Amino acid sequence: MGRTVKGVVLVVTALLWLVPSWLLVVNSFTAVADYDGTPAWWPVSWAFLDNVGTAFSMANVGSGMLNSAVYAALGGLIAVVVAALASFAVVIMPVKRPALWFWAIYVGTILPLQMFLAPLFNGYAVTSLYDTQYGMLLIYAALAVPFAFFVVRNYMTTVPSEMREAAALDGASWLRMFLSIHLPLVRSAMVAAFLFQFTWIWNDLLFGITLGTSPNVRPAMAALADLSSNYSNVGPPVVLAGALVASLPTIVLFFAFQRFFTRSLKLTS
Repeated sequence: MGRTVKGVVLVVTALLWLVPSWLLVVNSFTAVADYDGTPAWWPVSWAFLDNVGTAFSMANVGSGMLNSAVYAALGGLIAVVVAALASFAVVIMPVKRPALWFWAIYVGTILPLQMFLAPLFNGYAVTSLYDTQYGMLLIYAALAVPFAFFVVRNYMTTVPSEMREAAALDGASWLRMFLSIHLPLVRSAMVAAFLFQFTWIWNDLLFGITLGTSPNVRPAMAALADLSSNYSNVGPPVVLAGALVASLPTIVLFFAFQRFFTRSLKLTS
Protein backbone atom coordinates (compact mmCIF):
# COMPACT_ATOMS: atom_id res chain seq x y z
CA MET A 1 0.00 0.00 0.00
CA GLY A 2 2.77 2.41 0.94
CA ARG A 3 4.63 1.71 -2.30
CA THR A 4 1.46 2.35 -4.33
CA VAL A 5 0.86 5.70 -2.63
CA LYS A 6 4.48 6.68 -3.22
CA GLY A 7 4.18 5.75 -6.90
CA VAL A 8 0.98 7.78 -7.29
CA VAL A 9 2.59 10.80 -5.63
CA LEU A 10 5.63 10.55 -7.90
CA VAL A 11 3.47 10.27 -11.03
CA VAL A 12 1.32 13.26 -10.03
CA THR A 13 4.43 15.30 -9.21
CA ALA A 14 6.00 14.40 -12.55
CA LEU A 15 2.82 15.43 -14.41
CA LEU A 16 2.67 18.74 -12.55
CA TRP A 17 6.17 19.45 -13.85
CA LEU A 18 5.78 17.97 -17.33
CA VAL A 19 2.47 19.58 -18.32
CA PRO A 20 3.71 23.20 -18.11
CA SER A 21 6.97 22.17 -19.79
CA TRP A 22 5.04 20.54 -22.62
CA LEU A 23 2.89 23.63 -23.10
CA LEU A 24 6.02 25.79 -23.12
CA VAL A 25 7.64 23.72 -25.86
CA VAL A 26 4.53 23.36 -28.02
CA ASN A 27 3.57 27.03 -27.90
CA SER A 28 7.14 28.20 -28.51
CA PHE A 29 6.89 26.46 -31.90
CA THR A 30 3.65 28.25 -32.77
CA ALA A 31 3.83 31.10 -35.24
CA VAL A 32 2.68 34.44 -33.87
CA ALA A 33 0.05 34.69 -36.61
CA ASP A 34 -1.38 31.28 -35.59
CA TYR A 35 -1.58 32.06 -31.88
CA ASP A 36 -5.17 32.91 -30.89
CA GLY A 37 -4.61 33.56 -27.19
CA THR A 38 -5.43 30.00 -26.11
CA PRO A 39 -2.49 27.70 -25.28
CA ALA A 40 -2.14 24.94 -27.87
CA TRP A 41 -1.70 21.35 -26.69
CA TRP A 42 -0.34 20.13 -30.04
CA PRO A 43 1.94 21.85 -32.56
CA VAL A 44 -0.01 23.84 -35.14
CA SER A 45 3.04 25.36 -36.88
CA TRP A 46 6.83 25.16 -36.83
CA ALA A 47 8.09 28.69 -36.34
CA PHE A 48 10.46 28.08 -33.45
CA LEU A 49 13.56 29.45 -35.17
CA ASP A 50 11.66 32.53 -36.33
CA ASN A 51 10.43 33.13 -32.78
CA VAL A 52 13.94 32.74 -31.39
CA GLY A 53 15.32 35.14 -33.98
CA THR A 54 12.70 37.73 -33.03
CA ALA A 55 13.47 37.29 -29.31
CA PHE A 56 17.19 37.74 -29.89
CA SER A 57 16.72 40.82 -32.05
CA MET A 58 13.97 42.54 -30.02
CA ALA A 59 15.46 42.17 -26.52
CA ASN A 60 19.11 41.16 -27.04
CA VAL A 61 18.46 37.80 -25.39
CA GLY A 62 21.68 36.43 -26.89
CA SER A 63 23.74 39.17 -25.25
CA GLY A 64 21.93 38.56 -21.97
CA MET A 65 22.71 34.85 -22.14
CA LEU A 66 26.37 35.60 -22.74
CA ASN A 67 26.42 37.94 -19.73
CA SER A 68 24.67 35.33 -17.58
CA ALA A 69 27.18 32.70 -18.68
CA VAL A 70 30.05 34.92 -17.51
CA TYR A 71 28.35 35.81 -14.21
CA ALA A 72 27.23 32.26 -13.46
CA ALA A 73 30.49 30.53 -14.42
CA LEU A 74 32.93 32.96 -12.80
CA GLY A 75 30.64 33.82 -9.87
CA GLY A 76 29.97 30.15 -9.12
CA LEU A 77 33.65 29.26 -9.44
CA ILE A 78 34.78 32.08 -7.14
CA ALA A 79 32.08 31.13 -4.63
CA VAL A 80 33.02 27.45 -4.40
CA VAL A 81 36.75 28.21 -4.08
CA VAL A 82 36.09 30.69 -1.26
CA ALA A 83 33.65 28.22 0.31
CA ALA A 84 36.25 25.43 0.19
CA LEU A 85 38.86 27.64 1.85
CA ALA A 86 36.38 28.74 4.54
CA SER A 87 35.25 25.15 5.12
CA PHE A 88 38.83 23.98 5.53
CA ALA A 89 39.48 26.75 8.05
CA VAL A 90 36.32 26.06 10.07
CA VAL A 91 36.42 22.24 10.01
CA ILE A 92 40.10 21.27 9.79
CA MET A 93 42.16 24.12 11.17
CA PRO A 94 42.12 24.77 14.95
CA VAL A 95 40.19 28.05 14.82
CA LYS A 96 38.40 29.37 17.88
CA ARG A 97 34.61 29.09 18.01
CA PRO A 98 34.09 27.23 14.71
CA ALA A 99 30.31 27.14 15.27
CA LEU A 100 30.25 30.94 15.46
CA TRP A 101 32.16 31.21 12.18
CA PHE A 102 29.80 28.72 10.58
CA TRP A 103 26.71 30.71 11.51
CA ALA A 104 28.34 34.02 10.61
CA ILE A 105 28.76 32.74 7.03
CA TYR A 106 25.64 30.58 6.76
CA VAL A 107 23.31 33.37 7.88
CA GLY A 108 23.71 34.79 4.38
CA THR A 109 21.33 32.07 3.13
CA ILE A 110 18.65 32.96 5.69
CA LEU A 111 18.30 36.70 5.20
CA PRO A 112 15.90 37.78 2.42
CA LEU A 113 17.76 39.15 -0.56
CA GLN A 114 15.39 42.11 -0.88
CA MET A 115 16.89 43.69 2.22
CA PHE A 116 20.20 44.13 0.37
CA LEU A 117 18.77 46.04 -2.58
CA ALA A 118 18.65 49.60 -1.19
CA PRO A 119 22.15 49.65 0.38
CA LEU A 120 23.61 47.86 -2.63
CA PHE A 121 22.05 50.31 -5.07
CA ASN A 122 23.33 53.30 -3.08
CA GLY A 123 26.78 51.78 -2.62
CA TYR A 124 27.07 50.83 -6.27
CA ALA A 125 26.04 54.32 -7.36
CA VAL A 126 28.68 55.93 -5.12
CA THR A 127 31.50 53.56 -6.14
CA SER A 128 30.66 53.55 -9.87
CA LEU A 129 29.91 49.82 -9.77
CA TYR A 130 26.35 50.37 -10.98
CA ASP A 131 25.60 49.04 -14.46
CA THR A 132 28.99 47.36 -14.83
CA GLN A 133 29.82 43.74 -15.51
CA TYR A 134 32.37 43.49 -12.70
CA GLY A 135 29.82 44.99 -10.30
CA MET A 136 27.30 42.28 -11.22
CA LEU A 137 29.95 39.57 -10.94
CA LEU A 138 31.00 40.84 -7.52
CA ILE A 139 27.52 40.67 -6.00
CA TYR A 140 26.72 37.31 -7.54
CA ALA A 141 29.95 35.76 -6.27
CA ALA A 142 29.44 37.21 -2.78
CA LEU A 143 25.84 36.02 -2.48
CA ALA A 144 26.74 32.54 -3.73
CA VAL A 145 29.35 31.91 -1.02
CA PRO A 146 27.09 31.09 2.00
CA PHE A 147 25.17 28.19 0.45
CA ALA A 148 28.30 26.84 -1.25
CA PHE A 149 30.01 26.98 2.15
CA PHE A 150 27.11 25.03 3.69
CA VAL A 151 27.41 22.23 1.11
CA VAL A 152 31.20 21.96 1.10
CA ARG A 153 31.52 22.30 4.87
CA ASN A 154 29.05 19.45 5.51
CA TYR A 155 30.98 17.28 3.07
CA MET A 156 34.32 18.13 4.67
CA THR A 157 33.09 17.05 8.11
CA THR A 158 32.98 13.47 6.75
CA VAL A 159 36.74 13.46 6.07
CA PRO A 160 38.45 11.34 8.79
CA SER A 161 40.57 13.37 11.19
CA GLU A 162 43.27 10.69 10.98
CA MET A 163 44.18 11.98 7.52
CA ARG A 164 44.94 15.41 8.92
CA GLU A 165 46.92 13.96 11.80
CA ALA A 166 48.98 11.74 9.49
CA ALA A 167 49.72 14.67 7.20
CA ALA A 168 50.75 16.80 10.18
CA LEU A 169 53.13 14.09 11.36
CA ASP A 170 54.71 14.05 7.90
CA GLY A 171 55.34 17.78 8.21
CA ALA A 172 52.69 18.94 5.70
CA SER A 173 51.69 22.59 5.97
CA TRP A 174 48.05 23.72 6.09
CA LEU A 175 48.26 24.79 2.47
CA ARG A 176 49.68 21.42 1.43
CA MET A 177 46.93 19.61 3.36
CA PHE A 178 44.28 21.69 1.62
CA LEU A 179 45.65 21.33 -1.90
CA SER A 180 46.82 17.71 -1.80
CA ILE A 181 44.35 16.02 0.55
CA HIS A 182 41.11 17.86 1.26
CA LEU A 183 40.54 19.67 -2.01
CA PRO A 184 40.50 16.43 -4.10
CA LEU A 185 38.22 14.78 -1.53
CA VAL A 186 35.58 17.53 -1.62
CA ARG A 187 35.57 17.84 -5.42
CA SER A 188 32.11 16.28 -5.73
CA ALA A 189 30.68 18.68 -3.17
CA MET A 190 32.27 21.63 -4.94
CA VAL A 191 30.77 20.54 -8.27
CA ALA A 192 27.33 20.17 -6.66
CA ALA A 193 27.62 23.59 -5.02
CA PHE A 194 28.74 25.07 -8.33
CA LEU A 195 25.69 23.61 -10.08
CA PHE A 196 23.37 25.08 -7.47
CA GLN A 197 24.96 28.50 -7.63
CA PHE A 198 25.31 28.52 -11.43
CA THR A 199 21.57 27.82 -11.69
CA TRP A 200 20.69 30.49 -9.13
CA ILE A 201 22.83 33.16 -10.77
CA TRP A 202 21.56 32.24 -14.23
CA ASN A 203 17.91 32.47 -13.11
CA ASP A 204 18.31 35.65 -11.07
CA LEU A 205 16.09 38.56 -12.04
CA LEU A 206 16.09 40.67 -8.86
CA PHE A 207 19.67 41.96 -9.03
CA GLY A 208 19.74 41.86 -12.80
CA ILE A 209 17.07 44.57 -13.10
CA THR A 210 18.21 46.51 -10.02
CA LEU A 211 21.96 46.87 -10.58
CA GLY A 212 22.14 46.99 -14.38
CA THR A 213 20.30 48.52 -17.32
CA SER A 214 22.61 48.33 -20.34
CA PRO A 215 22.21 45.43 -22.81
CA ASN A 216 25.89 44.56 -22.45
CA VAL A 217 25.48 44.25 -18.65
CA ARG A 218 22.04 42.87 -17.85
CA PRO A 219 21.69 39.07 -17.57
CA ALA A 220 19.40 36.76 -19.52
CA MET A 221 16.43 36.94 -17.14
CA ALA A 222 16.44 40.74 -17.28
CA ALA A 223 16.41 40.56 -21.09
CA LEU A 224 13.51 38.11 -20.97
CA ALA A 225 11.65 40.43 -18.59
CA ASP A 226 12.07 43.22 -21.10
CA LEU A 227 10.81 40.90 -23.83
CA SER A 228 7.80 39.92 -21.69
CA SER A 229 6.82 43.57 -21.34
CA ASN A 230 6.44 43.68 -25.13
CA TYR A 231 3.73 40.98 -25.37
CA SER A 232 1.59 43.14 -27.65
CA ASN A 233 4.52 43.74 -30.01
CA VAL A 234 6.14 40.31 -30.25
CA GLY A 235 3.49 37.84 -29.06
CA PRO A 236 3.63 35.12 -26.37
CA PRO A 237 5.22 32.47 -28.65
CA VAL A 238 8.30 34.67 -29.06
CA VAL A 239 8.59 35.11 -25.30
CA LEU A 240 8.19 31.35 -24.74
CA ALA A 241 10.80 30.56 -27.40
CA GLY A 242 13.26 32.96 -25.77
CA ALA A 243 12.58 31.45 -22.35
CA LEU A 244 13.08 27.93 -23.69
CA VAL A 245 16.45 28.78 -25.24
CA ALA A 246 17.54 30.64 -22.10
CA SER A 247 16.77 27.59 -19.94
CA LEU A 248 18.85 25.15 -21.99
CA PRO A 249 22.34 25.89 -20.51
CA THR A 250 21.30 25.01 -16.94
CA ILE A 251 19.58 21.82 -18.11
CA VAL A 252 22.61 20.71 -20.13
CA LEU A 253 24.97 21.53 -17.26
CA PHE A 254 22.90 19.57 -14.75
CA PHE A 255 22.79 16.41 -16.87
CA ALA A 256 26.49 16.73 -17.72
CA PHE A 257 27.48 16.74 -14.03
CA GLN A 258 24.60 14.69 -12.63
CA ARG A 259 26.84 11.99 -11.18
CA PHE A 260 28.78 14.53 -9.08
CA PHE A 261 25.52 16.07 -7.93
CA THR A 262 24.00 12.73 -6.87
CA ARG A 263 27.16 11.55 -5.13
CA SER A 264 27.44 14.76 -3.13
CA LEU A 265 23.83 14.62 -1.96
CA LYS A 266 24.26 11.04 -0.79
CA LEU A 267 27.37 11.81 1.25
CA THR A 268 26.06 15.08 2.76
CA SER A 269 22.68 13.68 3.74
